[in-house]
Amino acid sequence: MNITIIGTGYVGLPTGVCMAELGHKVICVDRDENKIRSLNSGIMTLFEEDLEELFHKNRKEKNIEFTTSMKTGIENADLIMIAVGTPPHPITKEADMKYIHAATTELAEHLTGYTVIATKSTVPVATGDDIESLISKRNPQADFDVVSLPEFLREGFAVHDFFHPDRIVIGTTSERAKTLITQIYKYFEGKTVFHYVNRRSSEVIKYASNAFLAMKIHYINEMANFCEVTGADISEVATGMGLDARIGSRFLSPGPGYGGSCFPKDTLAMSYMARQNNLEMSLVNATIEGNIKRKKDIARRILNTVKDVDKPTISILGLAFKQGTDDCRESPAIDVIFELLQYKVKVIAYDPKAMTLAQELLNDKIGYSNNMYDALENTDCLVILTEWDEFKTLDFEIVKNKMRTPTIVDCRNILNKDQAISSGINYLGIGK
Repeated sequence: MNITIIGTGYVGLPTGVCMAELGHKVICVDRDENKIRSLNSGIMTLFEEDLEELFHKNRKEKNIEFTTSMKTGIENADLIMIAVGTPPHPITKEADMKYIHAATTELAEHLTGYTVIATKSTVPVATGDDIESLISKRNPQADFDVVSLPEFLREGFAVHDFFHPDRIVIGTTSERAKTLITQIYKYFEGKTVFHYVNRRSSEVIKYASNAFLAMKIHYINEMANFCEVTGADISEVATGMGLDARIGSRFLSPGPGYGGSCFPKDTLAMSYMARQNNLEMSLVNATIEGNIKRKKDIARRILNTVKDVDKPTISILGLAFKQGTDDCRESPAIDVIFELLQYKVKVIAYDPKAMTLAQELLNDKIGYSNNMYDALENTDCLVILTEWDEFKTLDFEIVKNKMRTPTIVDCRNILNKDQAISSGINYLGIGK
């Protein structure tokens, strides 16, 4: 099948590459000329675990190509997936639909033959209706169906999640569209659940899922606080909770709060949509407020470790919002750093993949190191904010010898507390 992906970001590019791996002919369309030039030159424009190998393989096999031309991308497509951004509106915090509307208006002119247009982007309820209306007005002769096809790919695990989906949600009542989508995803028949629902239900499923997972993260962070003052261990508590099949073990790792391109904006959008319908999402609102407070609390913990140090320097390991990606959007690490900088401390940071993107956000406000040990030189507190595997192998003797005041604030609980303490390091974890 011929598939067109509009947008080559953290949703569009992995989706396009993985669709090509299934044997489809994929064209990815993006307005960013520099990005398309890089992709056509074989240069990846983002980091996602295991994606680069598939990217090069499918470019070589000519299963995927990249263009800035909407006409080239659309004219022979059987399925068009819209995967552009829906960032929070700067004032209302609702999902900003300008990129969706722009892509829809442009693609409408080039539709030929029957085409299914699917929204991969996370979009507010009734967006499918809007897309349908825009296309019909722009191209009254177009033969098409609009489908909601939400993505559930975790950044850092997008390739794995694509090939091992929990479910495939398809929002449509069109039998014609169902047939085409089933053919597109034939590889997954018998391997996962195909959940066919009406389009609006599909649009809500994505928001409902992300809001719930964000609440789960906020909840385990609150339980970590409770464990700290009662003498319990959050790792043991979370494991005990996760053994209950009704709860499950995923998203029960305490930390500096949730971030990334989905949970922050989707909880805000969910809250906005509820208000527009005269409803209150009390749990979602509490989660949003709690996540903001969480990052301030983490910064306060860090500052408490250096309160008696003159002109302290703090080492930060991890800038991406999670391991497996270079994405720094709404990264708790970035937010914590900005909070620390208000108190005039010096910060030195290192991340194995996210240095370039982090520097675009932080500029020269902090120092940057080429590796994790250089980041520790003559510092007073080491803070782990992203759970990269290489940080788990820290040599405590090197840490102790390099730091001026050997203190670790392990915001991801990835280090061995007993080994750190026995090495003469002041260790603080989360929920311990």
